[in-house]
Amino acid sequence: MKSKNSFLSNIKSISLAIFIALVIRSFIVEPFNIPSGSMKPNLLVGDFIFVSKWSYGFSRHSLPFSIPLIPNKIFSKGPNRGDIVVFKTPEDNRTDYIKRVIGIPGDKIKITDGYIYLNENKIIKEKMEDFVDNDSNVTTKRVRMYKEYFDNHEIQVLDITDNGIADNTELFSVPEGHFFVMGDNRDNSQDSRFINIVGFIPFENLIGKAQIVFFSLENSRFLEIWKWPRAIRTERIFKSIK
Repeated sequence: MKSKNSFLSNIKSISLAIFIALVIRSFIVEPFNIPSGSMKPNLLVGDFIFVSKWSYGFSRHSLPFSIPLIPNKIFSKGPNRGDIVVFKTPEDNRTDYIKRVIGIPGDKIKITDGYIYLNENKIIKEKMEDFVDNDSNVTTKRVRMYKEYFDNHEIQVLDITDNGIADNTELFSVPEGHFFVMGDNRDNSQDSRFINIVGFIPFENLIGKAQIVFFSLENSRFLEIWKWPRAIRTERIFKSIK
């Protein structure tokens, strides 16, 4: 009898721990890792980040597997231009993307020769020292880096060429309840400029706001613990995301 009671007690403790973890993940903070270079130089492949779930309210995409228990958005507040957000792609409502909000409902956006025009105003950018890209998937190279002055933000962006596939676009009008997003690695990002692939992001699809890098590994997988001593980017741990 004592053994049975002990077993039931362990089951209750484990169930409670799982419940608490699910509540934290769904409504407070959720960890994500960065698998691609679309947000360089601000987020690197191998970064692990915390995303605040309360920043923009809650929807079914706040829950594990997007269980449809929450209608639309509750306790909602829209993102600001310049926020780095995690969202489910409208194409399948399953894949997680991370990009920067460029346009909010009602904005008109056009990219010409690599420059963003927001509501007919040209976003100024100035040249910085080149970014040294030593991603494990590419040969080490130098990439043009700029500082963009964007809606009271100073944002570092990469721009390989002024004649990239998405450096000259049509005029985009952001519809109500949607947002226009772009990667900071402008010539290496699938984002709202590709209207038939990503397009405008519905408010409901926003998961949360990227807040902090809590861990970072260079050229290594998380489970390859034996590589950590040489792979950990200590300078990025607890780095605020801007």
